[in-house]
Amino acid sequence: MWEAIWQYEFLRNAFVAGVLTGFTAPLLGVFIVVRRLSLIADALSHVTLAGIAAGLLLGKAAPAAASWNPLYIGMGFSVVGSLFIEKLRAVYRHYEELAIPIVLSSGLGLSVIFISMANGFTTDLFSYLFGSVSAVSRADVWTAFAVAAAAAIVILTFYKELFLLSFDEEYARVSGVRTTWIHFLFIVLVALVIAASMRIVGVLLISSLMTLPVAASIRIAKSFKQMIGLSILFGELAVIAGLWAAYELDWAPGGTIVIAAVVILLFALGWKRGRQR
Repeated sequence: MWEAIWQYEFLRNAFVAGVLTGFTAPLLGVFIVVRRLSLIADALSHVTLAGIAAGLLLGKAAPAAASWNPLYIGMGFSVVGSLFIEKLRAVYRHYEELAIPIVLSSGLGLSVIFISMANGFTTDLFSYLFGSVSAVSRADVWTAFAVAAAAAIVILTFYKELFLLSFDEEYARVSGVRTTWIHFLFIVLVALVIAASMRIVGVLLISSLMTLPVAASIRIAKSFKQMIGLSILFGELAVIAGLWAAYELDWAPGGTIVIAAVVILLFALGWKRGRQR
């Protein structure tokens, strides 16, 4: 595979985009898991799918829009969905978890409607669902790079605030942290990361890359910063091993990356159990 990466541009694009995804998804996934919002990635991924389906439908209906990248329309839908989640969490203060299934159901319903209007699945839409190495373009790589840079800057700049919000939101509010603004910034960033990662992992699998490396690191890490570092390490290992196995065995890259993350999780669970014995 390593020789082929230097020979074919689409493989280079897939590898670079995968490495960037392996960095950003677990980085934000740590804060998502600690805040007990693990299913938010599923909700936003389905909203993003609705946006992509709408973009493909628009390109089919209007020839002038055929050259538009549906990924950017999906990003717009994902950002709107993230803001809607925050609004619903404020409305249902004692039942905040209701916001996620509401948005997930809405996104799934819109996706089905747009897909039916487009007369079923297309090759492009199928690649967004499950990921496709050959579909990753140079523009997708630059988009993933921009999102990864934004995620790193936000986490480094607002690390203390996000740490407080993740473990004790009331204390953070009393301490003077602008919780509403930080929530808004973080949820929008999660939406962008999910949309940018869809080419490699796919809509139906992106939540796995945001949670499985974190689940493995929780069993091993002894501090929060160590958990972040191990989550990123496990995410990168899952992406690289998954892309290598997908190339050598001719498997779907998205599913192979997720299975690699599951194997890493099983090793972490076994290592922890062995240490306890």
